[in-house]
Amino acid sequence: QVQLVESGGGLVQAGGSLRLSCADSGRTSFRMNMGWFRQAPGKEREFVAAFRSIGSSTMYADFVKGRFTISRDNTKNTVYLQMNSLKPEDTAVYYCAGGPSWPPVQYWGQGTQVTVSS
Repeated sequence: QVQLVESGGGLVQAGGSLRLSCADSGRTSFRMNMGWFRQAPGKEREFVAAFRSIGSSTMYADFVKGRFTISRDNTKNTVYLQMNSLKPEDTAVYYCAGGPSWPPVQYWGQGTQVTVSS
């Protein structure tokens, strides 16, 4: 059973960094593509980054290229999103996602709030 739990969100000033973690207690994430999405107040959920299970290729939304990095540690069943040079417009609830599609959308975590102050 897939169980995704995010952590690492918080309040940070513009220009700062945060690292989000997504732990899969079901220990199945190594078989799935994994990704991150975000949803800001009043906006639709949008894709941020994804990591393919086979080949370890990655994909990023244009607005985070060069600032965010997705990675995974299969020994810990955990996927990370390193976020640098944060901007106020990065403020959102960030969701971890997993599944066979590309980007993955079949399984979701509960979300973690990221707030970037100006």
